[in-house]
Amino acid sequence: MAAFLLWLLLLVFCWPLALLALVLYPIVWLITLPLRLAGITVTAVFAFLGALLMLPARVLRGKPV
Repeated sequence: MAAFLLWLLLLVFCWPLALLALVLYPIVWLITLPLRLAGITVTAVFAFLGALLMLPARVLRGKPV
């Protein structure tokens, strides 16, 4: 809601910049989408490697009492 109000404030004070931001936002979103997907993939790989490295310790720990 606050972002929308800030955009309306920008529209009132500097409408060409607000319209430019409105047009460029989807283009920037499409350009950054592959980078976000790569970030999610790298995070998942590191989580998997961490779980794989901790597996022997979890197995040897046994059941909690």
